[in-house]
Amino acid sequence: MFDWIVSLVDKAGYIGIAVLMLLENVFPPIPSEVIMPLAGFSAAKGTLSFTGVVASGTAGSLAGAYFWFLIGRWIGPKRLKRFAARHGRWLTMHPDEVEQARAFFARHQAVALFLGRLIPTIRSLISVPAGVNCVPVSAFLLWSSMGTALWTFLLAGAGYLLESQYERVSEWLNPVSNVVVAGLAIWYGYRVLRFKAQEAS
Repeated sequence: MFDWIVSLVDKAGYIGIAVLMLLENVFPPIPSEVIMPLAGFSAAKGTLSFTGVVASGTAGSLAGAYFWFLIGRWIGPKRLKRFAARHGRWLTMHPDEVEQARAFFARHQAVALFLGRLIPTIRSLISVPAGVNCVPVSAFLLWSSMGTALWTFLLAGAGYLLESQYERVSEWLNPVSNVVVAGLAIWYGYRVLRFKAQEAS
């Protein structure tokens, strides 16, 4: 996969970066931690401009985030409530808790969207609850754009500064991704066990 990413950035430039970042959001195994530092390295070589690299990476990433936002909109609160009524154990919430979650997201949507786009793994997931909770498109695009632009700027900037050692960015961030995934798995397991205990009582 790494060779394919390098080849696409070299041959397709800004379009390649945008496509890769779109795919990175739709298929998380494609890592932005490799794409953007590589693009930053290309800017350092003079092959691409740094501004163009950040802009194309942001545009592609935002397009991928919007895809998941639309999936969330399609699910919507009504479908989510029906699913919670039938399979609440696996969703780890009752139908009435869906409304509580919506209220919480409505109060903290700006922080959730901005910071969510800066956390590995979470950045690909945060768009779904935003869509489910009917966040206005304008607010979603505003806060997601700001978080995404900062994320791509930081990754591209690291690649620009490290130049040929840009792969070290991925090496540094991989442990963070692993911790986030492990934390989500533990949290989900706790929620499932807690839900079962509530049903039993």
